[in-house]
Amino acid sequence: MLRTGEGLRGTANYFQRNFYALENAHYRLLWTGTVFSYFGMQMQIVARGWLAFDLTGQNTALGAMMLAFGAPSLVFTLWGGVIADRLPRRRTLVISQAVLCLNSAWIAVMVAVGWMEFWMLLAASFTQGVGFAFMGPARNAFIGSLVGREAVGNAIVLQQLSMNGTRVVGPALAGVFISVWFIGVGGVYFMTATGFLIAILTVFRLPPGEPEEREEATSPLRDLVDGVRYVWSRPSVATLILTSFVLTAFAFPFQSFLPSLAEDIYNAGSEGLGVLSAVQAVGAVVAVVLVAGIAGRASAWGQQLLLAIAFGGSVTLLGFANSFSTGLGAILLVGAASAGFQSLNNALSISYSASRYHGRVQSLNMLSWSLFGIASLPIGVVADIIGIRETLMIAGVVGVGAVLILYVVGRVWGAEEDRLLDPEAPPREAPVAPVR
Repeated sequence: MLRTGEGLRGTANYFQRNFYALENAHYRLLWTGTVFSYFGMQMQIVARGWLAFDLTGQNTALGAMMLAFGAPSLVFTLWGGVIADRLPRRRTLVISQAVLCLNSAWIAVMVAVGWMEFWMLLAASFTQGVGFAFMGPARNAFIGSLVGREAVGNAIVLQQLSMNGTRVVGPALAGVFISVWFIGVGGVYFMTATGFLIAILTVFRLPPGEPEEREEATSPLRDLVDGVRYVWSRPSVATLILTSFVLTAFAFPFQSFLPSLAEDIYNAGSEGLGVLSAVQAVGAVVAVVLVAGIAGRASAWGQQLLLAIAFGGSVTLLGFANSFSTGLGAILLVGAASAGFQSLNNALSISYSASRYHGRVQSLNMLSWSLFGIASLPIGVVADIIGIRETLMIAGVVGVGAVLILYVVGRVWGAEEDRLLDPEAPPREAPVAPVR
């Protein structure tokens, strides 16, 4: 039987209390494959942003690239959640990661032969958005079926640790590789494709991940509507997802404009961009390690709110930073607050929801990343008009304000009482949201 953090508290070492989901052999295998795919992805994020800026020299182009990623996510992510709750999760993971692998390999070849154009980068971003729309819900729903309810919160946080841990080395290496003439951007894309290939091979060794049996056959459309109704009937889950939406729209786009900060504000080049990303990742890793130990505690709800406020505030501080040294300090705080918030928010939204809805709940949470891509374009336009630093200051303040408003609405709605209910109990009738 898998031991949980509550059962181990005070009786085991630090690793056993905070990383107990890794005792599950199947989860360890999935986690290992995810590390390889995330390592390639983190390098590609740097390479993609650098390539877009190199091809166009405009912040608007960076925003357009993220829009190309966000648009298909907006359309397909909810259906990805439906598929995750209807079909074997392993099959969905293999297919979606194969698409992402081939997508990265295609860009690598185009760069290598000198045929790369900006529209190709937009097409690749679109394809990547489609792949992530199906991969994300399937993977998190798969985690729930592998480790069970008692460890799912810890497992989700550790999944975030694999993502943020690879940020420590991946972006820094990408910045170095881009500047090496015989590797360059094309070589980074080849490495990304290799990471996805390794992840596919590890997934083949996992059980099928069959979804729960259904009492009656339903259509995919009915499943989609049922998932939205379920979230609306759970004020705690709905509040978590809405908080993720507003912060992803206003605060997370900072990630898209790190190339602009490194090049135009700090004059640090691709190496400086890699260092900024690595420092951000260090803060993220520290935060996620700490969050792993509290994901299953009653205090996690309030700490998620504090992390949300800290995230918006740290983005504002990043806007105030006018030198590379102060930028490093600000990005360290941004990395810690953003990763801590995202990890705890994802863990709680899954922990508070019934297992038969895990795929659809995760897809609604992931839908916020569509806003990340879509919001990056207008934010990029604003940055080109008033400046990237001023834009970050405003975005952070707006994000904090939106979080505080949602907190008040959630309390009136009954979110704090709802989170204490048994997640597997039949959902209540959807409440009417308060009008203030």
